[in-house]
Amino acid sequence: MTDADQARDRIREDAVEAALDKLDLDTKTRLLAGQDMWSLPALPEIGLHSLVMSDGPVGVRGVRWSADDPSVALPSPTALAAAWDPELARRAGRLLAQEARRKGVHVLLAPTVNLHRSPLGGRHFECYSEDPCLTGAVGSGYVAGVQDGGVGTTVKHFVGNDAETDRFTVDSVIAPRPLRELYLAPFEAIVTGARPWGVMTAYNRVNGTTMTEHRHLVNEVLRGEWGFDGANVSDWMAARSTTGDILGGMDVAMPGPATVYGPALAEAVRAGEVPEAAVDAAVRNVLRLAARAGALEGAPAAVAFLPAPVDGQALARELAVRGFVLVRNEDAALPLEVSAGRTVALIGAAARDARVLGGGSATVFPERVVSPLDGLTAALPDGALTYAVGADPSDEPVPADRGFRLRAVCRDASGAVLGEGSLPTGQVQWIGDDLPAGVSYETLASIEVRGTFVPREGGEHTFGTRGLGAFELAVGGRTLWSGVQPMGDEADPFEAIFGAPSERARITLAAGEPVEVSLTFRVPDMAGLPVRAIMFSLLHLGPRRDADALIDEAVAAARAADTAVVVVATTERVESEGFDRTDLALPGRQDDLVRAVAAANPRTVVVVNAGSPVEMPWREDVAAVLLGWFPGQEGGAALADVLLGAEEPGGRLPTTWPARFADAPVTEVVPVDGRLEYREGLFIGYRAYERNGIVPAFPFGHGLGYTDWAYESLEATADTVRVRVTNTGTRPGREVVQVYLAPLDDAVERPASWLAAFAGVQAGPGESVEAEIALPARAFEIWDEEARAWRRIGGTYEVRASRSHGDTRLTTTLDLA
Repeated sequence: MTDADQARDRIREDAVEAALDKLDLDTKTRLLAGQDMWSLPALPEIGLHSLVMSDGPVGVRGVRWSADDPSVALPSPTALAAAWDPELARRAGRLLAQEARRKGVHVLLAPTVNLHRSPLGGRHFECYSEDPCLTGAVGSGYVAGVQDGGVGTTVKHFVGNDAETDRFTVDSVIAPRPLRELYLAPFEAIVTGARPWGVMTAYNRVNGTTMTEHRHLVNEVLRGEWGFDGANVSDWMAARSTTGDILGGMDVAMPGPATVYGPALAEAVRAGEVPEAAVDAAVRNVLRLAARAGALEGAPAAVAFLPAPVDGQALARELAVRGFVLVRNEDAALPLEVSAGRTVALIGAAARDARVLGGGSATVFPERVVSPLDGLTAALPDGALTYAVGADPSDEPVPADRGFRLRAVCRDASGAVLGEGSLPTGQVQWIGDDLPAGVSYETLASIEVRGTFVPREGGEHTFGTRGLGAFELAVGGRTLWSGVQPMGDEADPFEAIFGAPSERARITLAAGEPVEVSLTFRVPDMAGLPVRAIMFSLLHLGPRRDADALIDEAVAAARAADTAVVVVATTERVESEGFDRTDLALPGRQDDLVRAVAAANPRTVVVVNAGSPVEMPWREDVAAVLLGWFPGQEGGAALADVLLGAEEPGGRLPTTWPARFADAPVTEVVPVDGRLEYREGLFIGYRAYERNGIVPAFPFGHGLGYTDWAYESLEATADTVRVRVTNTGTRPGREVVQVYLAPLDDAVERPASWLAAFAGVQAGPGESVEAEIALPARAFEIWDEEARAWRRIGGTYEVRASRSHGDTRLTTTLDLA
């Protein structure tokens, strides 16, 4: 820090203390409780503005579930991690800070740095990697970038929230060594390196103690050992104990207005159950966060000069390009030849209706979405591209979207209109005070989702509902269904509120002819609920066609083209917040589609749009496989850039892709008697594959480009590795030099090898470049469970300069005293 920064810090801390001294107990405890879904109360008497928080990792939604104020939608966190570039993550963070400031948001509820412990984790698209080194580096870049822009972050979910099943109650049982060396490691790297202004504690328990009450991990480790001086925010509805939470180091209970803090906390202090000093410490952390974000008058904001404006559309496209991972490219199938007369058959429902981001709280509403069909249509000459559906990943109705123009009309019990709100899709998701102007829960009796639908295909259309309660569905002025959807057996509260998608009626419609649609929902009494919310959806599914006939059409299109590009994908029923996966299979008939197309055209390229690994039983039968993750709003344009060779796919795998589900070393994500035991210890991801002698489909760190690299020299000391590489291909490129350590004759139980550091280098054809890579001291240490401290392990190490965990190019030995 510069002298000027230190001076500003001192002024800021003095302002925080002065503000704290002016508050009485009731006001202090009120400040620690959310006043609504997304904010803390303002205190004008001390110059404190309301502190506003917002999701999420790929964009800034703001405080409303609405497309009225669109958000830039960046690629998923797995895509960002696939770029293996902390500086790129920092640029992404600066853009998100810019978006947050535009929407009046002070704190971004991100990044998510839990590990890909098992490929079944349903929310892994929102996390970075299976490896703590990569996760910590990318997360540090992201946090630094957001905070460069004067906006706070809350690194989440601290800690052990590595699966979704029973996430509110599960006890993650983790031994001390893996807890420190794996699961806490990315949090430690980010806290000590990037100095985040906030951390979010998770729903789950760790080793018997709820994380919002975990004195050891929060007060002793996070604050004591690592020096964290920011605010600790609960995950939404995770705070359950007034005394347990405040003594466990949790500063803010979200959401409000009903929380375990506020009056309950003030009463606990007066009853002698909680020392007022514990409340003061929490208030001090909140005031410091507000001061850093510029929300406390008289305190200088942490950032005096904001970064230059960022072009969100351009950066979203660049991030998608950099995150694409080319895992197979036989006979240089990519980039595609685009000479005159050559044709491409684009195949797959996912190519037309692109899923560009993951589901759940990470959802934002971009102003535009470029699908693969849009991107390739714009990039290729007229007549060069054909399209066939081939296979749809889902046969369930989904929230009404393409072709629908909808609004939500809110009425009281007499039928009088209270207000209206726009809807980006057929999904209504109003939580807390996120209601249209003029509407309140006290007067709201019904909501009608109504508008028009212009079918793009003629035939029998399916309409349905999702949500709990009484509905009436009408299409074309005719009531097709009315009834009640009861509670199902969903375990997660959010999933239970949404309910399961249900088909209600089918009706024949003509292509291109508008028809009126309406779904009326009767609002139940929510007076006794801790958080009031309305969640339901108008669902739609286009005409069902014979699956074999669709595949036959795709095969004919592929046979007639020079190259076939098949886009396959998961759905929100496969990967989303609130539940885990049960297998790694692509949904629907997509595997059958790829096999049939590959048999018809040897130059078949498959683009996989999934947030985490899926099985690809056809991978050796196709010419190329490109992993796109969920590539954000510009994904289709970026895909065209990569397929046609305007850009090089820049990604490397941030997580191991198994050949089949049976090969995955860790598959336990369902608790037994409330406990999820991490029996595998230190051995997750590539560590476990190596230990078990299993060869994955594609190893951690793997990724091909459009040029070749020669690794020429390697030098290593205890703190630095130097690797010289040469671009031996015909075009510029970027290489990710990965450094792994492998102990020889190890005296302690450790993985056979692990990622210690990495660096990206760029060079033109024939150019050589040297990567100088710092080796962190922690790479040689283990957590000594008896001493409860880090211990350096000496001996001889093999230092590996690699293109991936499965592709070592150079080695040398290092003797460590």
